Amino acid sequence: MAKEFTEDDDALLAELGVEVEDKKAQYRTPREERIIAGFEEIQRFYEEHGHAPQHGENRDIFERLYAVRLDRIFDQPDCRDLVEPIDHQGLLATSVPSSSSVADELDDDALLAELGIEAEAPPITELKHVRTSAEKKAAEEIANRDKCDGFEEFKPLFDQVQNDLDSGLRTTRPFEMKADIEPGRFFIVGGQKAYVAEMGETTITAQGRTDARLRVIFDNGTESNMLMRSLQRALNKDESGRRITEPDPGPLFAQDTIDGDEASGTIYVLRSKSDHPMVTENRDLIHKIGVTNMSVAKRISGARLQPTFMMADVEVVATYELFNINRTKLENLIHRFFEPARLDIEIMDRFGNPVVPREWFLVPLFVVDEAVERIKDGTIADFTYDPNAAALKRQVRHIEDDK
Repeated sequence: MAKEFTEDDDALLAELGVEVEDKKAQYRTPREERIIAGFEEIQRFYEEHGHAPQHGENRDIFERLYAVRLDRIFDQPDCRDLVEPIDHQGLLATSVPSSSSVADELDDDALLAELGIEAEAPPITELKHVRTSAEKKAAEEIANRDKCDGFEEFKPLFDQVQNDLDSGLRTTRPFEMKADIEPGRFFIVGGQKAYVAEMGETTITAQGRTDARLRVIFDNGTESNMLMRSLQRALNKDESGRRITEPDPGPLFAQDTIDGDEASGTIYVLRSKSDHPMVTENRDLIHKIGVTNMSVAKRISGARLQPTFMMADVEVVATYELFNINRTKLENLIHRFFEPARLDIEIMDRFGNPVVPREWFLVPLFVVDEAVERIKDGTIADFTYDPNAAALKRQVRHIEDDK
């Protein structure tokens, strides 16, 4: 008859270096399995980022969720005892009790709500990071959000939109069901900016309406493949749901001047006399474009002492007088238009600190002149600047029938 090993035998075998199968591990309850699975996700986070998940509004939504999860495991002795044998990274030592203000304010419910999950967050006994049945049920109303792995590609777009809103180039409007939802559009839903990055094939619903699957990127670093109709419903139900308008320069120039009108600003174009190698090699192409409400001579006085002028004297090569215009809007419009040709150069200020001037562009003077004319006649929105061709190119707009 085969002998059954006792606990003492197991201990002796362990001392001899023989691994003994843990019989208890074979009988873990579903609850224990879920706790371990949740802790292993935290461990994977640690391996990927080199630190334990932390609280904070500036943290990634998943990191904040893992931080709360780790605190909850730490708070419950039975959970802590369960995962302690596999805590080879010392994660439990980094956690703090949930009685702290951070843990109280940032629970799973709040975090999952930010992820677009309407169902209540699972308790500590349901730590697996999987979709709940309630989420699946609501999937067509507002699809589940996932982490946007390529968010660094979209973050500059959100930053630019915020700059446009701050400067007045864009505004927000209440959402209307008739409002266009198409790639390139921005909305505000659930307090977050949403960018429609992609639109799939158009389909017809049972009610005879058009619909399509979208890829929507949110400014908190998540994304969703919700249906267009789902986004419409979410915006319509949200009292603060808004659409963000396209950039609109507005009435930049008065059509004509009349007696009593005074110039309200001047577009100036400058060349630098800097001896920086990049400038000397491209002096006829590198221009600073700005707008001022003072005399240009006064604006450029002391240029050699100002980082914005590359710590060098400048030469005025063109000016355009403006009447009854919003100077801030106009300058933002010009800089945004020539963004593809913005000069990437670093200089040292008079204190030896590195500075990157932001209003210099690799643009021929005749192109600047043409852009100003397009602004005057109101057609600038129909053009983009192609730095490779050093020319303005008319945009091709595709209009599809709503079948």
